[in-house]
Amino acid sequence: MAGVGVDYHKNGFTGSLSNTLSINLKSNINWRVYARSGYTVAQVCKKIIPKIEETSTDIIVIGMGGNDAFTLNSPKKWADAIENLINLLQDRFPGTPLFFTNMPPIKEFPAFTKPIKFVIGNLVEILGERLQDVTQDRKNVFYYNEVITLKKWSKQHSLSNNNSKIYFSDGVHPSELTYKVWGEEMGNFITKKSQVKYLGLYIKQCYLLLVYRT
Repeated sequence: MAGVGVDYHKNGFTGSLSNTLSINLKSNINWRVYARSGYTVAQVCKKIIPKIEETSTDIIVIGMGGNDAFTLNSPKKWADAIENLINLLQDRFPGTPLFFTNMPPIKEFPAFTKPIKFVIGNLVEILGERLQDVTQDRKNVFYYNEVITLKKWSKQHSLSNNNSKIYFSDGVHPSELTYKVWGEEMGNFITKKSQVKYLGLYIKQCYLLLVYRT
């Protein structure tokens, strides 16, 4: 999510997301990514959030879930950490909409064995359900809860669904194609929200802050 699998951010999720937002909002998009490989939500709260230098931003996009699943974090601890993350960001950026991306499609990763896909894949879906529970009643917080499947993407974008390798750079991290599709879908989800449509009417420069685990 922080660009592993491509050479530059412009060819990754951030580039695709920013381009989609720019087109939809008819606005220039300035962005910054905060990330550290392997961090869980609890670690992001403790070690990433305090390092954010900005004092204002128009949109915040958050991508989490994979590392918490790989460390077998419990759904209760995950939900508590998500609550803490939301509170920290809303305290620092009151009124700024927060958007959580889809959970990573671990069941689709070709590098993993069937047992790993079953255990970690099911856990990440459970974490996604808890994320939905936490965010659904929070003001100005949104979660794109659509489960990613390569079969659906292939059908929607007229791509071959016989070779999952086109979607991955190393069997785990996204390929440039996946980043493009994922960023476009997330960007379209974000701009459907009234809070962001409002931004598009009144600003020509939009600042996008992205908080990621890699």
